[in-house]
Amino acid sequence: MLNVMREQANPTQRETRTMPYDVVALVLQGGGALGAYQAGVYQGLHEAGIRPNWLAGISIGALNAAIIAGSPEGERVERLREFWESICACPVGWPTGEGLADALPFAFDLRSANNAVAATRALFQGQPGFFKPRFPFPFWSPFSGDAATSFYDTSPLGKTLERLVDFDRLNSGEVRVSVGAVNVRTGNLIYFDTAERKLDAKHFMASGALPPAFPAVEIEGEHYWDGGVAWNTPLSRVLSAEPCDTLTFQVDLWSARGRVPHDMMEVSSRQKDIQYSSRTRAITDQALRMQKMRQALHRTLARLPESAKQDTELRTIADMARHCSHNIIHLIYQSKIYEGQSKDYEFGLSAMRAHWQSGLEDIRRTLADPRRLDVPPPELGIVTHDVHRPD
Repeated sequence: MLNVMREQANPTQRETRTMPYDVVALVLQGGGALGAYQAGVYQGLHEAGIRPNWLAGISIGALNAAIIAGSPEGERVERLREFWESICACPVGWPTGEGLADALPFAFDLRSANNAVAATRALFQGQPGFFKPRFPFPFWSPFSGDAATSFYDTSPLGKTLERLVDFDRLNSGEVRVSVGAVNVRTGNLIYFDTAERKLDAKHFMASGALPPAFPAVEIEGEHYWDGGVAWNTPLSRVLSAEPCDTLTFQVDLWSARGRVPHDMMEVSSRQKDIQYSSRTRAITDQALRMQKMRQALHRTLARLPESAKQDTELRTIADMARHCSHNIIHLIYQSKIYEGQSKDYEFGLSAMRAHWQSGLEDIRRTLADPRRLDVPPPELGIVTHDVHRPD
């Protein structure tokens, strides 16, 4: 198995494909342990020679973005694999999920048992290179601050990011990086963006500081929580940029669609899906309205005499009315029937590998139809694709 994993981690290097877009964006949603699905999607893009020039992420999506943007191009998949294998490793002294599952009666679903063990281990022991439990618990802490406001210490994550991410490379401008976090004081979602400032490990840790598990991260006197507290996808950040032709790979870890729950465990799982799923339809509907407005402005300006078009304000309007195209390729992790409400903190190696493989298979299926990469016709302006739905 290990040799197979290493082979997958070093896919054949292909030349960068020239895409007919100004921006090729990779948008990564939050979702904890499910984030390995995003790593699999990136591997498929890398294999196909598609190199995003804008990475936007929230929570675990921000951490994946940091690894990708902060690694040499030829080492990105390998660094992602190292990150995921590190944070999903089983700490010494706890029985492995595989061993425990094998000891259970045959009637049990072994995958469910593996995942349950991984989730329990994460709760009680934390995950190496990611987070560790606080003792005493915050309710009993004699101190204020992080010790009294979070269950886990995320200082191991800071060390992992410093080890795996070259922040000079990340801030070089080679790839734009935007990560979302919520200002705890104001409640506003903000973006830390390399187009505006230099980013370090704290900015990515802030994006993934999900309360009450993780502590808020202080940056320049303000405290920040996980961006998913307010909005779990940075898609609007990409689509609201100045008009330009954009190809967006939006990789989601929660599906808004799903079956009606049959028991209380499914209720909890389904509630998470709905709560954290991307409001893609709302965002794309807004983008479509903006597109129609630009088209109407363009037609109106065309009727004006040339002398009027030299007016400063009209020239500003004309720039706003400039045509742009958005092709949004949606990749959504499809929950498995054996996964429960703890799927976002089931940091086991077997679950991680299954998530990674799902992402890799979904992007390969998507790219198997080259028409999905076509620029939308001018009369449409915006198109969306989803391999799990007919176009």
